[in-house]
Amino acid sequence: MAAANYLPSEDQFLCSICLDVFTDPVTTSCGHNFCKNCINENWDTNDQYLCLMCKKVFNTKPELHVNTLFSEMVVQFRQHQLIDPVENLEGRMCTEHDKPLELFCKTDRTCVCMLCHVSDHKMHDVVPLKEGHEEKKAELEAEIQQMIQKRRLKIQEIKHSVDLSEEDADREIAEGVQVFTFLKESVERGLNELINTIKEKQKTTEKQAEAFIKELEQEISELMKRSTEVEQLSRSEDHLHLLQSVQSLNTNHPPPTKDWTEVSVRPSYERTVVKAVVQLEETLSEEIKKLVESALKRVQEYAVDVTLDPDTAHPKLILSDDRKQVHTGKVNKNLPNNPERFSNCVCVLGKQSFSSGRCYFEVQVKGKTEWDLGVARESIDRKGITLSPEKGYWTIVLRNGNEYRAAAGPSVRLSLKSPPQKVGVFVDYEEGLVSFYDVDAAALIYSFTGCSFSEKLFPYFSPVCNYGGKNSAPLIISPVRVN
Repeated sequence: MAAANYLPSEDQFLCSICLDVFTDPVTTSCGHNFCKNCINENWDTNDQYLCLMCKKVFNTKPELHVNTLFSEMVVQFRQHQLIDPVENLEGRMCTEHDKPLELFCKTDRTCVCMLCHVSDHKMHDVVPLKEGHEEKKAELEAEIQQMIQKRRLKIQEIKHSVDLSEEDADREIAEGVQVFTFLKESVERGLNELINTIKEKQKTTEKQAEAFIKELEQEISELMKRSTEVEQLSRSEDHLHLLQSVQSLNTNHPPPTKDWTEVSVRPSYERTVVKAVVQLEETLSEEIKKLVESALKRVQEYAVDVTLDPDTAHPKLILSDDRKQVHTGKVNKNLPNNPERFSNCVCVLGKQSFSSGRCYFEVQVKGKTEWDLGVARESIDRKGITLSPEKGYWTIVLRNGNEYRAAAGPSVRLSLKSPPQKVGVFVDYEEGLVSFYDVDAAALIYSFTGCSFSEKLFPYFSPVCNYGGKNSAPLIISPVRVN
Protein backbone atom coordinates (compact mmCIF):
# COMPACT_ATOMS: atom_id res chain seq x y z
CA MET A 1 0.00 0.00 0.00
CA ALA A 2 2.91 2.35 0.73
CA ALA A 3 4.21 1.92 -2.81
CA ALA A 4 0.74 2.58 -4.23
CA ASN A 5 0.64 5.91 -2.43
CA TYR A 6 3.78 6.97 -4.28
CA LEU A 7 2.59 5.89 -7.71
CA PRO A 8 1.50 9.36 -8.89
CA SER A 9 5.25 10.34 -8.66
CA GLU A 10 6.85 7.04 -9.59
CA ASP A 11 9.91 8.81 -10.96
CA GLN A 12 11.08 8.76 -7.31
CA PHE A 13 11.76 5.05 -7.84
CA LEU A 14 13.95 5.66 -10.88
CA CYS A 15 17.70 6.10 -10.72
CA SER A 16 18.68 9.40 -12.36
CA ILE A 17 21.75 7.74 -13.88
CA CYS A 18 20.36 4.55 -15.49
CA LEU A 19 16.75 5.81 -15.59
CA ASP A 20 15.59 2.43 -14.34
CA VAL A 21 14.09 1.23 -11.11
CA PHE A 22 16.67 1.32 -8.32
CA THR A 23 18.89 -1.70 -7.80
CA ASP A 24 20.53 -1.79 -4.36
CA PRO A 25 19.69 1.87 -3.69
CA VAL A 26 22.15 3.87 -1.55
CA THR A 27 21.94 7.41 -0.18
CA THR A 28 24.56 10.15 -0.20
CA SER A 29 25.16 12.49 2.72
CA CYS A 30 23.15 15.12 0.85
CA GLY A 31 20.14 12.81 0.93
CA HIS A 32 19.88 11.67 -2.70
CA ASN A 33 19.44 8.08 -3.86
CA PHE A 34 21.24 6.18 -6.62
CA CYS A 35 21.86 2.60 -7.64
CA LYS A 36 24.98 1.51 -5.78
CA ASN A 37 26.81 0.43 -8.92
CA CYS A 38 25.66 3.49 -10.92
CA ILE A 39 27.04 6.11 -8.48
CA ASN A 40 30.29 4.19 -7.85
CA GLU A 41 30.98 3.79 -11.57
CA ASN A 42 30.27 7.47 -12.09
CA TRP A 43 32.68 8.53 -9.36
CA ASP A 44 35.35 6.08 -10.52
CA THR A 45 35.33 7.48 -14.04
CA ASN A 46 35.32 11.19 -13.11
CA ASP A 47 37.88 13.47 -11.45
CA GLN A 48 35.47 14.73 -8.79
CA TYR A 49 32.86 13.33 -6.51
CA LEU A 50 29.69 15.09 -7.56
CA CYS A 51 26.06 14.49 -6.56
CA LEU A 52 24.30 14.31 -9.88
CA MET A 53 21.05 15.54 -8.33
CA CYS A 54 22.02 18.67 -6.36
CA LYS A 55 25.51 19.14 -7.95
CA LYS A 56 27.19 19.18 -4.52
CA VAL A 57 30.95 18.45 -4.73
CA PHE A 58 32.64 16.28 -2.11
CA ASN A 59 36.34 16.67 -1.35
CA THR A 60 36.72 12.98 -0.63
CA LYS A 61 34.72 10.03 -1.79
CA PRO A 62 31.68 10.08 0.52
CA GLU A 63 30.51 7.09 2.41
CA LEU A 64 27.34 5.59 1.00
CA HIS A 65 24.56 4.37 3.28
CA VAL A 66 21.61 2.09 2.71
CA ASN A 67 18.24 3.77 3.31
CA THR A 68 16.36 0.82 4.76
CA LEU A 69 12.85 2.31 4.41
CA PHE A 70 13.48 3.45 0.86
CA SER A 71 14.96 0.06 -0.08
CA GLU A 72 11.81 -1.68 1.22
CA MET A 73 9.66 0.69 -0.79
CA VAL A 74 11.66 -0.09 -3.93
CA VAL A 75 11.22 -3.81 -3.31
CA GLN A 76 7.47 -3.34 -2.88
CA PHE A 77 7.35 -1.22 -6.01
CA ARG A 78 9.13 -3.92 -8.02
CA GLN A 79 6.56 -6.42 -6.73
CA HIS A 80 3.75 -4.05 -7.78
CA GLN A 81 5.27 -4.02 -11.30
CA LEU A 82 4.92 -7.77 -11.67
CA ILE A 83 1.91 -8.82 -13.73
CA ASP A 84 0.15 -12.12 -14.23
CA PRO A 85 1.06 -14.12 -17.32
CA VAL A 86 -0.88 -12.76 -20.29
CA GLU A 87 -1.03 -13.26 -24.02
CA ASN A 88 0.41 -10.63 -26.35
CA LEU A 89 2.95 -9.35 -23.84
CA GLU A 90 4.48 -7.18 -26.56
CA GLY A 91 1.27 -5.17 -26.71
CA ARG A 92 1.65 -4.37 -23.02
CA MET A 93 5.17 -2.99 -23.41
CA CYS A 94 6.18 0.56 -24.32
CA THR A 95 7.48 0.49 -27.87
CA GLU A 96 9.91 3.34 -27.12
CA HIS A 97 11.40 2.24 -23.79
CA ASP A 98 10.53 -1.47 -23.76
CA LYS A 99 9.04 -1.07 -20.30
CA PRO A 100 5.62 -2.25 -19.05
CA LEU A 101 2.70 0.10 -19.73
CA GLU A 102 1.74 0.55 -16.11
CA LEU A 103 0.51 4.16 -16.07
CA PHE A 104 -2.31 6.05 -17.77
CA CYS A 105 -1.82 9.60 -19.04
CA LYS A 106 -5.17 11.35 -18.62
CA THR A 107 -3.88 14.35 -20.57
CA ASP A 108 -3.15 12.38 -23.74
CA ARG A 109 -5.63 9.56 -22.99
CA THR A 110 -2.99 6.88 -23.50
CA CYS A 111 -1.08 4.22 -21.55
CA VAL A 112 2.58 4.97 -20.79
CA CYS A 113 5.53 3.42 -18.98
CA MET A 114 7.55 4.85 -16.09
CA LEU A 115 10.19 6.35 -18.40
CA CYS A 116 7.47 8.03 -20.50
CA HIS A 117 6.20 9.62 -17.31
CA VAL A 118 9.56 11.25 -16.47
CA SER A 119 10.21 12.31 -20.06
CA ASP A 120 7.46 13.20 -22.55
CA HIS A 121 4.62 13.06 -20.00
CA LYS A 122 6.41 14.65 -17.04
CA MET A 123 4.00 17.61 -16.79
CA HIS A 124 0.90 15.57 -17.61
CA ASP A 125 -1.79 14.19 -15.34
CA VAL A 126 -0.61 10.59 -14.97
CA VAL A 127 -2.25 7.97 -12.77
CA PRO A 128 -1.72 4.23 -12.15
CA LEU A 129 -3.41 1.88 -14.57
CA LYS A 130 -5.79 0.74 -11.84
CA GLU A 131 -6.96 4.26 -11.18
CA GLY A 132 -7.20 4.96 -14.92
CA HIS A 133 -9.06 1.68 -15.30
CA GLU A 134 -11.56 2.61 -12.62
CA GLU A 135 -12.09 6.08 -14.08
CA LYS A 136 -12.50 4.69 -17.59
CA LYS A 137 -14.80 1.99 -16.31
CA ALA A 138 -16.93 4.60 -14.55
CA GLU A 139 -16.87 6.75 -17.69
CA LEU A 140 -17.94 3.83 -19.89
CA GLU A 141 -20.63 2.78 -17.44
CA ALA A 142 -21.92 6.35 -17.33
CA GLU A 143 -21.86 6.49 -21.14
CA ILE A 144 -23.69 3.16 -21.39
CA GLN A 145 -26.22 4.24 -18.81
CA GLN A 146 -26.73 7.45 -20.75
CA MET A 147 -27.25 5.45 -23.95
CA ILE A 148 -29.68 3.16 -22.11
CA GLN A 149 -31.53 6.19 -20.75
CA LYS A 150 -31.73 7.73 -24.22
CA ARG A 151 -33.19 4.52 -25.59
CA ARG A 152 -35.66 4.27 -22.76
CA LEU A 153 -36.72 7.82 -23.52
CA LYS A 154 -36.97 6.86 -27.18
CA ILE A 155 -39.18 3.91 -26.21
CA GLN A 156 -41.41 6.30 -24.27
CA GLU A 157 -41.40 8.66 -27.22
CA ILE A 158 -42.37 5.85 -29.60
CA LYS A 159 -45.08 4.62 -27.23
CA HIS A 160 -46.35 8.18 -26.94
CA SER A 161 -46.29 8.45 -30.73
CA VAL A 162 -48.28 5.22 -30.95
CA ASP A 163 -50.81 6.66 -28.49
CA LEU A 164 -51.04 9.84 -30.53
CA SER A 165 -51.30 7.78 -33.69
CA GLU A 166 -54.10 5.77 -32.13
CA GLU A 167 -55.87 8.99 -31.20
CA ASP A 168 -55.38 10.26 -34.75
CA ALA A 169 -56.64 6.97 -36.14
CA ASP A 170 -59.73 7.06 -33.90
CA ARG A 171 -60.40 10.66 -34.92
CA GLU A 172 -59.93 9.86 -38.59
CA ILE A 173 -62.18 6.80 -38.33
CA ALA A 174 -64.86 8.80 -36.53
CA GLU A 175 -64.63 11.57 -39.09
CA GLY A 176 -64.62 9.06 -41.93
CA VAL A 177 -67.64 7.22 -40.52
CA GLN A 178 -69.44 10.53 -40.11
CA VAL A 179 -68.63 11.67 -43.64
CA PHE A 180 -69.41 8.38 -45.35
CA THR A 181 -72.57 7.93 -43.30
CA PHE A 182 -73.64 11.38 -44.43
CA LEU A 183 -72.74 10.55 -48.02
CA LYS A 184 -74.54 7.21 -47.80
CA GLU A 185 -77.61 8.92 -46.41
CA SER A 186 -77.30 11.57 -49.10
CA VAL A 187 -77.10 8.90 -51.80
CA GLU A 188 -80.06 7.02 -50.35
CA ARG A 189 -82.01 10.23 -49.95
CA GLY A 190 -81.11 11.30 -53.48
CA LEU A 191 -82.09 7.87 -54.82
CA ASN A 192 -85.42 7.96 -52.99
CA GLU A 193 -86.07 11.47 -54.26
CA LEU A 194 -85.17 10.34 -57.78
CA ILE A 195 -87.49 7.32 -57.56
CA ASN A 196 -90.32 9.44 -56.15
CA THR A 197 -89.80 12.09 -58.82
CA ILE A 198 -89.88 9.48 -61.57
CA LYS A 199 -92.96 7.85 -60.04
CA GLU A 200 -94.70 11.21 -59.78
CA LYS A 201 -93.83 11.90 -63.39
CA GLN A 202 -95.17 8.50 -64.34
CA LYS A 203 -98.43 9.19 -62.45
CA THR A 204 -98.71 12.54 -64.17
CA THR A 205 -98.05 10.85 -67.52
CA GLU A 206 -100.69 8.22 -66.80
CA LYS A 207 -103.26 10.86 -65.83
CA GLN A 208 -102.40 12.89 -68.92
CA ALA A 209 -102.69 9.74 -71.05
CA GLU A 210 -106.07 8.93 -69.51
CA ALA A 211 -107.28 12.44 -70.29
CA PHE A 212 -106.04 12.16 -73.86
CA ILE A 213 -107.63 8.75 -74.27
CA LYS A 214 -110.91 10.03 -72.88
CA GLU A 215 -110.82 12.98 -75.23
CA LEU A 216 -109.96 10.77 -78.17
CA GLU A 217 -112.77 8.34 -77.30
CA GLN A 218 -115.14 11.32 -77.14
CA GLU A 219 -114.01 12.40 -80.59
CA ILE A 220 -114.42 8.86 -81.85
CA SER A 221 -117.98 8.83 -80.49
CA GLU A 222 -118.74 12.11 -82.20
CA LEU A 223 -117.16 10.94 -85.42
CA MET A 224 -119.22 7.73 -85.32
CA LYS A 225 -122.36 9.85 -85.04
CA ARG A 226 -121.22 11.91 -88.03
CA SER A 227 -120.53 8.68 -89.86
CA THR A 228 -124.14 7.57 -89.24
CA GLU A 229 -125.45 10.89 -90.56
CA VAL A 230 -123.26 10.67 -93.64
CA GLU A 231 -124.41 7.11 -94.23
CA GLN A 232 -128.06 8.20 -94.08
CA LEU A 233 -127.42 11.02 -96.53
CA SER A 234 -125.54 8.75 -98.83
CA ARG A 235 -128.64 6.59 -99.29
CA SER A 236 -130.40 9.46 -101.05
CA GLU A 237 -130.30 9.39 -104.81
CA ASP A 238 -130.62 13.15 -104.93
CA HIS A 239 -127.03 14.07 -105.58
CA LEU A 240 -127.60 17.77 -105.16
CA HIS A 241 -129.27 17.28 -101.82
CA LEU A 242 -126.29 15.16 -100.62
CA LEU A 243 -123.71 17.71 -101.59
CA GLN A 244 -125.69 20.59 -100.10
CA SER A 245 -126.36 18.70 -96.86
CA VAL A 246 -122.76 17.72 -96.42
CA GLN A 247 -121.61 21.29 -97.07
CA SER A 248 -124.13 22.60 -94.53
CA LEU A 249 -123.10 19.92 -92.02
CA ASN A 250 -119.42 20.82 -92.27
CA THR A 251 -120.12 24.51 -92.09
CA ASN A 252 -122.61 24.61 -89.25
CA HIS A 253 -121.46 21.56 -87.32
CA PRO A 254 -117.72 20.90 -87.99
CA PRO A 255 -116.25 17.62 -86.69
CA PRO A 256 -115.33 17.93 -82.93
CA THR A 257 -111.68 16.99 -83.45
CA LYS A 258 -108.21 18.50 -83.05
CA ASP A 259 -104.78 17.87 -84.53
CA TRP A 260 -103.13 15.06 -82.52
CA THR A 261 -99.95 14.96 -84.60
CA GLU A 262 -97.66 16.64 -82.03
CA VAL A 263 -99.34 15.18 -78.96
CA SER A 264 -97.07 12.83 -76.97
CA VAL A 265 -97.18 11.24 -73.53
CA ARG A 266 -93.58 9.91 -73.38
CA PRO A 267 -91.69 11.94 -70.71
CA SER A 268 -87.85 12.28 -70.56
CA TYR A 269 -86.30 10.81 -67.44
CA GLU A 270 -82.69 11.46 -68.47
CA ARG A 271 -82.68 15.03 -67.16
CA THR A 272 -84.19 13.82 -63.91
CA VAL A 273 -81.30 11.40 -63.35
CA VAL A 274 -78.71 13.96 -64.43
CA LYS A 275 -80.16 16.56 -62.07
CA ALA A 276 -80.07 14.09 -59.18
CA VAL A 277 -76.46 13.15 -59.94
CA VAL A 278 -75.45 16.82 -60.20
CA GLN A 279 -77.04 17.52 -56.82
CA LEU A 280 -75.20 14.51 -55.36
CA GLU A 281 -71.96 15.77 -56.89
CA GLU A 282 -72.49 19.19 -55.32
CA THR A 283 -73.10 17.55 -51.95
CA LEU A 284 -69.98 15.42 -52.37
CA SER A 285 -67.95 18.50 -53.35
CA GLU A 286 -69.11 20.31 -50.24
CA GLU A 287 -68.09 17.38 -48.06
CA ILE A 288 -64.71 17.10 -49.80
CA LYS A 289 -64.16 20.81 -49.19
CA LYS A 290 -64.97 20.33 -45.50
CA LEU A 291 -62.53 17.40 -45.32
CA VAL A 292 -59.77 19.37 -47.02
CA GLU A 293 -60.38 22.33 -44.71
CA SER A 294 -60.09 20.00 -41.72
CA ALA A 295 -56.95 18.37 -43.16
CA LEU A 296 -55.39 21.76 -43.86
CA LYS A 297 -55.99 22.88 -40.28
CA ARG A 298 -54.27 19.74 -39.02
CA VAL A 299 -51.21 20.03 -41.24
CA GLN A 300 -50.88 23.72 -40.34
CA GLU A 301 -50.17 22.53 -36.79
CA TYR A 302 -46.81 21.29 -38.10
CA ALA A 303 -45.73 24.73 -39.32
CA VAL A 304 -41.97 25.40 -39.20
CA ASP A 305 -40.05 28.65 -39.52
CA VAL A 306 -38.37 28.51 -42.93
CA THR A 307 -35.75 30.98 -44.17
CA LEU A 308 -33.79 31.11 -47.41
CA ASP A 309 -30.18 29.91 -47.56
CA PRO A 310 -28.04 32.52 -49.38
CA ASP A 311 -25.20 30.01 -49.86
CA THR A 312 -27.45 28.05 -52.27
CA ALA A 313 -28.99 31.01 -54.13
CA HIS A 314 -28.31 31.49 -57.85
CA PRO A 315 -26.21 34.66 -58.38
CA LYS A 316 -29.12 36.41 -60.13
CA LEU A 317 -31.49 35.98 -57.18
CA ILE A 318 -32.09 38.82 -54.72
CA LEU A 319 -32.96 37.81 -51.15
CA SER A 320 -34.52 40.09 -48.57
CA ASP A 321 -32.63 40.92 -45.38
CA ASP A 322 -34.91 38.68 -43.32
CA ARG A 323 -34.38 35.80 -45.81
CA LYS A 324 -38.14 35.50 -46.34
CA GLN A 325 -38.48 36.89 -49.89
CA VAL A 326 -36.76 36.18 -53.19
CA HIS A 327 -37.07 37.61 -56.69
CA THR A 328 -34.94 37.49 -59.81
CA GLY A 329 -32.65 40.40 -60.63
CA LYS A 330 -31.23 41.51 -63.97
CA VAL A 331 -27.55 40.60 -63.54
CA ASN A 332 -25.51 37.94 -61.83
CA LYS A 333 -23.88 39.00 -58.57
CA ASN A 334 -20.20 38.20 -58.04
CA LEU A 335 -20.56 35.29 -55.59
CA PRO A 336 -18.29 32.32 -54.84
CA ASN A 337 -19.27 29.27 -56.89
CA ASN A 338 -19.43 26.93 -53.92
CA PRO A 339 -20.74 23.36 -54.39
CA GLU A 340 -24.04 24.20 -52.65
CA ARG A 341 -24.90 27.08 -54.99
CA PHE A 342 -27.25 26.68 -57.98
CA SER A 343 -25.60 27.94 -61.15
CA ASN A 344 -27.90 26.75 -63.93
CA CYS A 345 -31.42 27.70 -62.78
CA VAL A 346 -32.58 30.66 -60.68
CA CYS A 347 -33.51 28.78 -57.53
CA VAL A 348 -32.65 28.62 -53.84
CA LEU A 349 -33.10 26.17 -50.96
CA GLY A 350 -34.39 26.78 -47.48
CA LYS A 351 -31.90 26.89 -44.62
CA GLN A 352 -33.84 24.34 -42.58
CA SER A 353 -33.87 20.63 -43.39
CA PHE A 354 -36.28 17.79 -42.55
CA SER A 355 -35.19 14.20 -41.97
CA SER A 356 -38.12 12.87 -39.93
CA GLY A 357 -41.63 13.69 -38.80
CA ARG A 358 -43.93 16.25 -40.41
CA CYS A 359 -43.44 19.86 -41.48
CA TYR A 360 -45.44 22.59 -43.22
CA PHE A 361 -44.76 26.03 -44.65
CA GLU A 362 -46.63 28.57 -46.81
CA VAL A 363 -45.45 30.69 -49.73
CA GLN A 364 -47.22 33.68 -51.27
CA VAL A 365 -47.20 33.50 -55.08
CA LYS A 366 -49.51 36.44 -55.74
CA GLY A 367 -48.76 38.48 -58.86
CA LYS A 368 -46.44 35.92 -60.44
CA THR A 369 -46.82 34.33 -63.87
CA GLU A 370 -44.25 31.56 -63.29
CA TRP A 371 -42.80 29.82 -60.22
CA ASP A 372 -41.58 26.48 -58.83
CA LEU A 373 -42.25 25.26 -55.29
CA GLY A 374 -41.65 22.10 -53.32
CA VAL A 375 -38.88 20.18 -51.56
CA ALA A 376 -35.58 18.68 -52.71
CA ARG A 377 -33.20 16.14 -51.23
CA GLU A 378 -29.74 17.18 -50.07
CA SER A 379 -27.79 15.32 -52.78
CA ILE A 380 -29.42 17.04 -55.79
CA ASP A 381 -27.22 18.27 -58.62
CA ARG A 382 -26.90 22.03 -57.98
CA LYS A 383 -25.31 22.70 -61.38
CA GLY A 384 -27.96 21.09 -63.58
CA ILE A 385 -31.66 20.66 -62.77
CA THR A 386 -34.34 18.20 -63.89
CA LEU A 387 -37.49 18.57 -61.82
CA SER A 388 -38.68 15.04 -61.04
CA PRO A 389 -38.82 12.73 -58.01
CA GLU A 390 -36.19 10.51 -59.65
CA LYS A 391 -33.77 13.46 -59.59
CA GLY A 392 -34.68 14.38 -56.01
CA TYR A 393 -37.35 17.06 -56.56
CA TRP A 394 -41.00 16.98 -55.49
CA THR A 395 -42.45 20.18 -56.93
CA ILE A 396 -45.38 21.88 -58.64
CA VAL A 397 -44.87 24.67 -61.18
CA LEU A 398 -46.74 27.51 -62.87
CA ARG A 399 -45.99 28.42 -66.48
CA ASN A 400 -47.43 31.04 -68.85
CA GLY A 401 -49.65 32.53 -66.19
CA ASN A 402 -52.24 29.75 -66.07
CA GLU A 403 -50.59 26.38 -66.71
CA TYR A 404 -50.18 24.46 -63.46
CA ARG A 405 -48.29 21.18 -63.47
CA ALA A 406 -46.93 18.64 -61.00
CA ALA A 407 -43.34 17.80 -61.97
CA ALA A 408 -43.94 14.09 -61.47
CA GLY A 409 -41.77 12.96 -64.43
CA PRO A 410 -43.69 13.05 -66.73
CA SER A 411 -45.50 16.17 -65.61
CA VAL A 412 -49.19 16.08 -64.66
CA ARG A 413 -51.49 18.89 -65.84
CA LEU A 414 -53.45 20.34 -62.91
CA SER A 415 -56.97 21.74 -63.29
CA LEU A 416 -57.58 24.39 -60.66
CA LYS A 417 -60.85 26.26 -60.14
CA SER A 418 -58.97 29.46 -59.39
CA PRO A 419 -55.29 30.51 -59.34
CA PRO A 420 -53.84 30.14 -55.82
CA GLN A 421 -52.45 33.25 -54.15
CA LYS A 422 -50.75 31.33 -51.33
CA VAL A 423 -49.49 27.75 -51.53
CA GLY A 424 -49.01 25.48 -48.52
CA VAL A 425 -46.41 22.70 -48.66
CA PHE A 426 -46.72 19.71 -46.30
CA VAL A 427 -44.22 16.86 -45.86
CA ASP A 428 -44.75 13.63 -43.93
CA TYR A 429 -41.28 12.05 -44.03
CA GLU A 430 -42.17 8.58 -42.74
CA GLU A 431 -45.40 8.43 -44.76
CA GLY A 432 -43.55 9.42 -47.94
CA LEU A 433 -46.02 12.22 -48.65
CA VAL A 434 -45.63 15.71 -50.16
CA SER A 435 -48.88 17.69 -50.51
CA PHE A 436 -49.63 21.14 -51.89
CA TYR A 437 -52.63 23.24 -50.80
CA ASP A 438 -54.38 26.37 -52.03
CA VAL A 439 -54.43 28.01 -48.61
CA ASP A 440 -57.12 30.65 -49.24
CA ALA A 441 -59.48 28.22 -51.00
CA ALA A 442 -58.64 25.42 -48.54
CA ALA A 443 -58.25 23.09 -51.52
CA LEU A 444 -55.81 20.28 -52.19
CA ILE A 445 -53.77 21.03 -55.32
CA TYR A 446 -51.72 17.84 -55.64
CA SER A 447 -50.04 15.09 -53.58
CA PHE A 448 -46.93 13.01 -54.23
CA THR A 449 -47.59 9.69 -52.46
CA GLY A 450 -45.54 6.57 -51.84
CA CYS A 451 -42.29 8.54 -51.85
CA SER A 452 -39.16 6.96 -50.37
CA PHE A 453 -37.01 9.44 -48.44
CA SER A 454 -33.55 8.43 -47.20
CA GLU A 455 -31.79 11.76 -46.69
CA LYS A 456 -32.42 15.35 -45.64
CA LEU A 457 -35.11 17.32 -47.48
CA PHE A 458 -34.91 21.08 -48.01
CA PRO A 459 -37.62 23.58 -49.07
CA TYR A 460 -37.13 24.49 -52.74
CA PHE A 461 -38.03 27.84 -54.34
CA SER A 462 -37.68 29.30 -57.81
CA PRO A 463 -39.18 32.68 -58.81
CA VAL A 464 -38.13 31.81 -62.42
CA CYS A 465 -37.01 34.58 -64.79
CA ASN A 466 -38.16 38.19 -64.60
CA TYR A 467 -39.35 38.41 -68.22
CA GLY A 468 -38.95 42.17 -68.42
CA GLY A 469 -40.93 42.81 -65.28
CA LYS A 470 -43.91 40.56 -66.11
CA ASN A 471 -42.79 38.08 -63.45
CA SER A 472 -41.02 40.46 -61.08
CA ALA A 473 -43.16 39.75 -58.00
CA PRO A 474 -41.26 37.91 -55.23
CA LEU A 475 -41.96 34.56 -53.65
CA ILE A 476 -42.70 35.31 -49.98
CA ILE A 477 -42.45 32.80 -47.15
CA SER A 478 -45.52 33.73 -45.12
CA PRO A 479 -46.31 33.18 -41.44
CA VAL A 480 -48.82 30.37 -41.02
CA ARG A 481 -52.23 31.39 -39.74
CA VAL A 482 -54.70 28.58 -39.09
CA ASN A 483 -57.92 29.17 -41.03
